[in-house]
Amino acid sequence: MPEAGSDKRRIQTRRSGVHGKGVFALQDLAEGETLIEYTGEVISWPEALRRHPHDPAQPNHTFYFHIDDGRVIDAKVGGNSSRWINHSCQPNCEADEENGRVFIKALRNIAAGEELFYDYGLVIDARYTPKLLADYPCWCGAGNCRGTLLAPKARKKTRKSAQG
Repeated sequence: MPEAGSDKRRIQTRRSGVHGKGVFALQDLAEGETLIEYTGEVISWPEALRRHPHDPAQPNHTFYFHIDDGRVIDAKVGGNSSRWINHSCQPNCEADEENGRVFIKALRNIAAGEELFYDYGLVIDARYTPKLLADYPCWCGAGNCRGTLLAPKARKKTRKSAQG
């Protein structure tokens, strides 16, 4: 199996019918296979906020990938083609964080020619208002599309009162 960073023969970046650029399989890819590492400069969140936005015309479009320990990968600096993988609410890939590194892996068998997608699941602490949701639209077209790149909010459990 080629190393995670050697994507030259297996995947290719080109124009996407979903949004902007996308990444496509050049050959059949197996379920569970590591396809590429999400690379870039690893920076702190304060530094990411200082750099934001990458493009003032599109302030919600970045190449940031949150790492659980409070750091972020900025793929605009030193990134590879993984930064062009689009979001889908019905993804064929997933992002897997291992020891501060992020790997994109196939969730199912992917046929040559298919575009690669993972669920961005963006997390924003603010209340999801119609304006906020409109700032992060999803164009995946999946039957189960949530209409947004934002992760669903965790539902609060209601306490049932014990009646005796």
